[in-house]
Amino acid sequence: MRYFNTEGVCRPDIHYMVQINDRLAEIKRLYVDPGKYFLINRGRQYGKTTTLRALAKYLKNDYLVWSMDFQMMSSAAFADEQTFVVKFIGNIERLYARKPELIKATDPDAFQALAALKSQNNIFMDSLFEALSRICETAQKPIVMIIDEVDSASNNQVFLDFLALLRGYYLDRENSPALHSVILAGVYDIKNLKLKIRPDDDHKYNSPWNIAANFNIDMSFSVAQTKSMLDEYEADHHTGMDIMTVAIEIIQYTSGYPYLVSMICKILDENLPESKRFPDSKNIWTKEGVTEAVKILLKMKISFFDSMMKQLDMFADMRNTIEDILYQGKKIPFSPDIKSINIGLMFGFLKEKDSQLTIANRIFEMRMLNMFLAEEAIKSEAFRQGERIRSQFVKNAKLDMVLVLAKFVEYFHDIYNEKDDKFVEAYGRKFFLLYLKPIINGTGNYYIEAQTRDTKRTDVVVDYLGEQFVIEMKIWHGNEYNQRGRLQLADYLDYFHQKKGYMLSFNFNKKKKTGMKTITLGDKTIIEAIV
Repeated sequence: MRYFNTEGVCRPDIHYMVQINDRLAEIKRLYVDPGKYFLINRGRQYGKTTTLRALAKYLKNDYLVWSMDFQMMSSAAFADEQTFVVKFIGNIERLYARKPELIKATDPDAFQALAALKSQNNIFMDSLFEALSRICETAQKPIVMIIDEVDSASNNQVFLDFLALLRGYYLDRENSPALHSVILAGVYDIKNLKLKIRPDDDHKYNSPWNIAANFNIDMSFSVAQTKSMLDEYEADHHTGMDIMTVAIEIIQYTSGYPYLVSMICKILDENLPESKRFPDSKNIWTKEGVTEAVKILLKMKISFFDSMMKQLDMFADMRNTIEDILYQGKKIPFSPDIKSINIGLMFGFLKEKDSQLTIANRIFEMRMLNMFLAEEAIKSEAFRQGERIRSQFVKNAKLDMVLVLAKFVEYFHDIYNEKDDKFVEAYGRKFFLLYLKPIINGTGNYYIEAQTRDTKRTDVVVDYLGEQFVIEMKIWHGNEYNQRGRLQLADYLDYFHQKKGYMLSFNFNKKKKTGMKTITLGDKTIIEAIV
């Protein structure tokens, strides 16, 4: 019985997985066939290793493929050139021992000359590359070398020397036979490596591999790809699900991040059958089931999220950029030349959309927001207020959002009435999210809708036991702007198939009238709260 895999390499014989033959064909056509050297750098668990394993099989009819993993080499292997050369040759020997087709297509004398280097003293990197060049010259097919997990080798001089010689032979391959194509994979972009050579040195940028082609293949999952994976699952389990609807909903939350897609499917398959809310599989594989799976995922203590939090702690500028987007709706122009942006792109936390910077997917946004708010909650009066009175907002398993907003207006007026306008404008929406968090915590979720987020307007969508609430939080900019906001919210309610929406306006007009009002627009009802 196949299952959804979130640990390590996916195999089509035992796992439900997206078919990537189209992607493999594109990589071969655009990068391998022209003989390019390139780097696949994506965030953690983005399917790099699965893609590389599949690519090695896909290429074997036309190429000799040397596939290795630097994670299998200890840090001691990079202590000096001789140690590295011996370990590297050992990797190739083990590869040939497992792949008879490599032996048949390789000149035995050239291979023996490579192996003989291991027994010599004072062997340096240039001797290794001379032997590799001889194998490339005499092989029956062009050789493609794939190295996974290059991050584990990046912070040392030996690795820089290795990259430099790869570059040298690439540039001189008209005169010296060289590897046809080289593919390195990892999280970090090593095209411009920042490295500390000696303990007393400053960190310096080095470009030993600036010949690397830009790798622009989209490795995220599309709705169609996710549907094809669910088609296979449905053929085995006969749940009766609306496959396209479920695929769309999963992509809405994940933006196709491979690990997150598989994790949601895994929770639907393995965790929800034990839930009282979902008595059979047809109820599970629905939009409501996906929402519940997301809620479970956001609470899980897993290494994937641990790594995210570690990176946010390590790179303060990146974290500040993300907080500005989430809390204040800042419109940040996309520029990969800015360090904090480039790091966020490299880890897969940020992406470009319409020339603006945005959070890569809704799951990341919710998890980061939960972490930021949890840290803020320790010292937040807004959080404590929501926690103190949360019991009054839920009756008969229904969340009373009108009362939530009414109490927030009352509370905000008492606590923040004397605050500076700029302070409230910058942090007012954060106060509401902190206030809301303990009210729905453990039962509901909320996320900030990326399509509407800006400095003037932010929509929050709350999911509570299958019921959705769309709340527009905005800064007051006059009656005309306010009316446009109501119309925008009414249109947005159509998208969510809702008849009632909510507005929370932060008004800095000294003559403002705070409180609650109800507005009818066509068949829509809008509850507006003004603070």
